[in-house]
Amino acid sequence: MSFIDLLKRYENFNFKEYISKVTLEKVDNSLRKDKLTENDLLNLLSPVAAERIEEMAQLSHKKTVQYFGRTISLYIPLYISNYCSNECTYCGFHAGNKMKRRKLSIEEIEIEAKEIAKTGIKHILVLTGEAEKVTPMEYLVEVIELLKKYFPSISIEMFPMSVEDYTILKEAGVDGLTVYQEVYNRDIYKEVHTFGRKSDYDFRIETPERGAKAGFRLVNIGPLYGLGEIAPEAFITAVHAKYLDDKYPDTEIAVSFPRINSAENEFKQKYRLDDRTFVQYMTAFRLFLPRVGINISTREKAEFRDNVIPLGVTRFSAGSRTEVGGYTDHHIDDVPQFDISDTRTVAETVKVIEERGFQAVMKDWELI
Repeated sequence: MSFIDLLKRYENFNFKEYISKVTLEKVDNSLRKDKLTENDLLNLLSPVAAERIEEMAQLSHKKTVQYFGRTISLYIPLYISNYCSNECTYCGFHAGNKMKRRKLSIEEIEIEAKEIAKTGIKHILVLTGEAEKVTPMEYLVEVIELLKKYFPSISIEMFPMSVEDYTILKEAGVDGLTVYQEVYNRDIYKEVHTFGRKSDYDFRIETPERGAKAGFRLVNIGPLYGLGEIAPEAFITAVHAKYLDDKYPDTEIAVSFPRINSAENEFKQKYRLDDRTFVQYMTAFRLFLPRVGINISTREKAEFRDNVIPLGVTRFSAGSRTEVGGYTDHHIDDVPQFDISDTRTVAETVKVIEERGFQAVMKDWELI
């Protein structure tokens, strides 16, 4: 059974009706369980569960320390190209945006890599726009071969690929894959992905599984909160993560919680995930998925990220730039993929993590 088959169970499910009928008694019963069902997750995502947010936070903290210790792993993104063939209405890189396009040469990437390496972070996430002809496999393999000189752990966030292509990149040195479905609601997905290969919903949603089949150590998924109704999107994301975690026990599964920030095309979001609900949902995820990593990026404000450190987070990005060449060759007219909210340096981020009683982990993996 594929995840698409599992997803069909919820095509006609009335999320609003279910969570509107959740009682505090049901929430309390769910919180008493050591292993949560999908119904328990729905109970914890309901508005009434907000009354138990303090208890959820305490349980989430205990569960996180049990499985991950008092650690926050750090990574840093590297954008190597902003060419894109898709029309995603919420993204600053979309094909219709009349912006300066750029693809870094191998020499330019090495300059960026040397600058990033100075931070001490050993985990790098390599990103491109979705334009396969501009960044072909030969180029990507050369990029990975170069970056291995500076970083023992390399993840990618690029256009979806076949198992065969992911295997080529794994053999070159990639150990992690990040791919966001962006929005699980099919109708909304079609509305916001109007053109390009990304408009193929099924091919996109099966990408994380192809990465797991290729043998990547880490597969990270998530929605982009703000595109679809918040509770259904959160629920399906968690179910997707559980499906992957159960089916591929040798792959570390992680979930990201990105919220829409402004981009060049000033996308107006219809749905908003407020800070309190964010915390409620994040802690619900931890209780439902105790072994799954939770990533909070620099999309979020510094103060908010600081406050959620003890509540279930396991991974932070730090010192991020979201434009091509942003670490060494930044120009005023460069367009970021999205705006950064937490602009602190890596050293400043590490300091805060340690002040909260946690250890900032710069390296926890090396390809032998």
